Amino acid sequence: MTNSGLQTTTIPLYLPDPHATLPQYADDEPAHDSFGRRINYLRISLTDRCNFRCVYCMPAVGTQFLPRPELLTTDELLLVVRAAAAAGFQKIRLTGGEPTLRPDLVEIVTAIKATPGITHVAMTTNALRLAKLAQPLKEAGLDRVNISIDTLDPAKFRQVTRGGKLDMVWEGIQAADQVGLHPIKLNAVVVRGLNDEEVPQLAALTLRYPWEMRFIEVMPLTGVADVAEDGVVKSEELIAQLEQIHGPLEDLGLAPTDSARRYRIPGAKGKLGFISAVSDPFCATCNRMRLTADGRLHLCLLRDNELDLRAAIRGGASQAQIEQLVRHAVAMKPWGHGLPEHVLPTLRGMSQLGG
Repeated sequence: MTNSGLQTTTIPLYLPDPHATLPQYADDEPAHDSFGRRINYLRISLTDRCNFRCVYCMPAVGTQFLPRPELLTTDELLLVVRAAAAAGFQKIRLTGGEPTLRPDLVEIVTAIKATPGITHVAMTTNALRLAKLAQPLKEAGLDRVNISIDTLDPAKFRQVTRGGKLDMVWEGIQAADQVGLHPIKLNAVVVRGLNDEEVPQLAALTLRYPWEMRFIEVMPLTGVADVAEDGVVKSEELIAQLEQIHGPLEDLGLAPTDSARRYRIPGAKGKLGFISAVSDPFCATCNRMRLTADGRLHLCLLRDNELDLRAAIRGGASQAQIEQLVRHAVAMKPWGHGLPEHVLPTLRGMSQLGG
């Protein structure tokens, strides 16, 4: 595969000086970007490490993980959470890499859930360690989980994840269900020629379980752009495939600020979701930003714009100053990605951003 026709761009927003001259933002109202979108959802990468090596997320070789001193400490992370909450953020999602590799995950969940202004704490995980962690995380205040599962075939699962064990992931899904981490959402990144033929079997899970099975178009991030260039299967193609099997799907619409358009197979207990970031972007309703494990606010998943909060914190910035930097980042948030103009992000891979 080649990358012909794709351009790259790096336009970082880098303000490490806590005393830099910034516009002053009102601290008594929720943060809105320059397009009027209320930004209240922060996805936090707890680590860039993962115990899988999924083909759409990491290259087969050459991945370098951050030295531990470059990661945010727990105290630094919670400072950002408090500042973000003061700026109007209400929903937190913990991601990675794989967030369950963070040894103090349960304590982090407890502290975030106790933060004034935070109303919802979720986590995206591969569920490999979830069988043991589901109950402690529920007791700590975790509301629900999204779990990655790209195939129900054990051999294909090992291929996609480069060594993962499907039975352990399934045990994690069942444990999350049993302790009440609801609603459970299962995520499958669909790659042509790899697992696109698995979609009917995955969708059929909703006939038996009250879960949401979500199908995600593969995105051209660093390290896997060659996979994404030829591998995108548009959501409309998957919907047509499923309707050939089940008849017309019930269109449940797009929930406000949600990235997935939802459907239901007639008579199913659960729902289907289609996330079409490549073919049908949802930028107009985007309400999210991302905090990388090394402390950068990443303004758009498919652009390179970032603001360095770690440098500000380690330079002595107060919570109030961090809140102003968060508000500044929100104000600078771009409208959306540049894929239609063949602008490709180059700064970070999916394992560093958490999706």
